[in-house]
Amino acid sequence: MQKIPMTVEGEVALRDELERLKKQDRPNVIQAIAEAREHGDLKENAEYHAAREQQGFIEGRIQDIEGKLSLVQIVDISKMPQGDRVIFGSTVTIINTETDQQLTYRIVGDDEADVKDGKISYQSPIARALISKEVGEVVNVITPGGEVEYEIDDVVYSA
Repeated sequence: MQKIPMTVEGEVALRDELERLKKQDRPNVIQAIAEAREHGDLKENAEYHAAREQQGFIEGRIQDIEGKLSLVQIVDISKMPQGDRVIFGSTVTIINTETDQQLTYRIVGDDEADVKDGKISYQSPIARALISKEVGEVVNVITPGGEVEYEIDDVVYSA
C-alpha cells in the first residue's frame, strides 16, 4: 500500500474527527435508532430510516479515517531547515506573470485541502507544477481556462 502524506495538523484533525465520530456521533445515532424503533412500524418510519442512513455514513467515515491513519506518513515541515525549494507542507507565494495577482498556498494532503483556507492538495495541478521548484523560477500551470504562468516569489517552511 502507498503511504498517504499528511501534515501534523492534518493528522490531528483526522484523529479529532475519528474521536468525535466514535464518542459522540455514533452513540447519538444509536440512541436515535432506538427511539425511532419505539414509534412502531419500521417500514413507514422516516426517522428510523434517516437514522439508519446516518449510521451507515458514520460507520463508513470511521472505516475511511482508520484506513488513512494506518497508511499516513507525517511530514513535519517545521523540523526541516528553511530552504527556497517548494516541498510538501511548505507555504508558497506565487505571482501570476500576466496579471501580477499574488496567491499564497500551503501544499498539503488530499484530506486537508481547502482552497478557501489557502491549502491545496499536493496532487493538484498547481502544486504538481510547483513542487521541487525554487524561489525565482517560473512555472506553467495548465488550468481549465488555459495555461497560466506563475513566478515563485517566496517559500516558507512552517506550520
